[in-house]
Amino acid sequence: MSFLVPLPVIVPLLGAGITLVLARHPRAQRTTSVAALTVTFGVALALLITAHIEGPQVVRVGGWPVPLGIVLVADQLATLMLVVSTAVTLCVLLYSIGEGRADGRESTPVAIYHPTYLILTAGVTNAFLSGDLFNLYVGFEILLGASYVLLTLGGTEVRIRAGTTYVVVSILSSVIFLTAIGLIYAATGTVNLAQLADRLDGLPDDLRLVLQLMLLLAFGIKAAVFPLSAWLPDSYPTAPAPVTAVFAGLLTKVGVYAIIRTETLLFPGGRSRDLLLVVALLTMVVGILGAVAQSDIKRLLSFTLVSHIGYMLFGIALGTAAGLAAAIFYVVHHITIQTTLFLATGLVERRGGSTNLERLGGLARAAPLLAALFFLPALNLAGIPPFSGFLGKLGLLQAGVADGGPLVWVVVAGAVLTSLLTLYAVTRVWNLAFWRKTAPQAPAGGPATVPAPAAAPQPATVPSATRAVSGVRVPSTDSASTPLTADGPGSVEPMPPLLVGATTALVLLGLALTVLAGPLYQVGTEAAANLVSRTPYVDAVFPQGGAR
Repeated sequence: MSFLVPLPVIVPLLGAGITLVLARHPRAQRTTSVAALTVTFGVALALLITAHIEGPQVVRVGGWPVPLGIVLVADQLATLMLVVSTAVTLCVLLYSIGEGRADGRESTPVAIYHPTYLILTAGVTNAFLSGDLFNLYVGFEILLGASYVLLTLGGTEVRIRAGTTYVVVSILSSVIFLTAIGLIYAATGTVNLAQLADRLDGLPDDLRLVLQLMLLLAFGIKAAVFPLSAWLPDSYPTAPAPVTAVFAGLLTKVGVYAIIRTETLLFPGGRSRDLLLVVALLTMVVGILGAVAQSDIKRLLSFTLVSHIGYMLFGIALGTAAGLAAAIFYVVHHITIQTTLFLATGLVERRGGSTNLERLGGLARAAPLLAALFFLPALNLAGIPPFSGFLGKLGLLQAGVADGGPLVWVVVAGAVLTSLLTLYAVTRVWNLAFWRKTAPQAPAGGPATVPAPAAAPQPATVPSATRAVSGVRVPSTDSASTPLTADGPGSVEPMPPLLVGATTALVLLGLALTVLAGPLYQVGTEAAANLVSRTPYVDAVFPQGGAR
């Protein structure tokens, strides 16, 4: 089944080319994009099953011998990430198509959206499958180049400003990564990961530490770990809901994946353990304190995104099979749940006219389905039993307790505190946006206040400046848009079925992670054991021992 390995990269790229040719045929564009991602998801699922049964699948691109050519490796970790990432990108694509239909602008899309979205997917899948550092760098650059375009769709001043920050930070990260690759090649004569697993062990400890820290710095920026995360809360919330959702769900996790791969394969038992533990603790605590202070749902979720990256770093820092298994499970959980919450927030913005908590209220009464679509993943994010968020955190805490070091106990305490503050943050959103009966009315030019008793409630309106960009709704930034009031479900138009359907699909996927937590955790455990051992990966790339 190794012939399937390149397809998760080839199919989206082929789809991107076709959709670019079909720029004047939006319906054909949409059909091609959905078909490409559906095929990619099917291939990823087949690869996951094959990797579980037969072990890592390897393709030497162009038939060149390793390490002269590009090698793609589909082991259990890579294929698991492929499955969840393609499932999420497919649901987000359907959501964006639904927005275009709902806003009545699907006949005049920006033709570049669908090709760019598929190129982004190809970059993500290439990063997961890369068997050498330089091809991993190429994967990052593909997805980052596409993300620049998606982030600035609509061309508003706020979006361009946020995109500029994102570009500068990403370029800095890429320069550091490329410099590290150059130094590693100079020191070892190769960039092949399986070969580096052997050759890096022969380098002086101080040199290995420098190379390790450079890679951690580059990937830490991409993963938005503290203190390298300040750019994220200002960048992601400015994009349209589908773009923000796929960015929040996937892009930072590619950085986390790169940290997992390099820390286990290239630098096992490295000297950076204590540093990673401290960074994990600060990422969790500082991120969630930022979330608690927010009054906008998008910014609040952006800070929780940063905070929960700390949980994944905690499992990586432990370096044990139990810690890595819990971290892998948590990555899968978080990709799904964080994407779901951002899509649900897009529905909140459409239904209520704003994502500012001071301008929302009564949504549980006016839109009970929307309330359920937000409530379930919010509880999951907070780690309420028996959801997958609870199971992932419990696995991480158990792995930490089993380690028993003093610093680890401090991180365990920080993880518990972060979970409690996450529950407080999402409960605050629920109370203000959904549970209270009415939304405060904002007087012209002034802050939101509670309306006088005689004030008549006004229905929600969609800002007049709203427009759709290739199925991506670009809302007005005018703060004077009328908030939702709880005057009954008949006061506004019903939510578009495709948007609700795509969000519901992700909510159900999140619930499936709970129902299937046992088998999924077993896959993560096996993947973690292979990561710790390193032998299955190296032997798959060099089946006869090879010239390592």
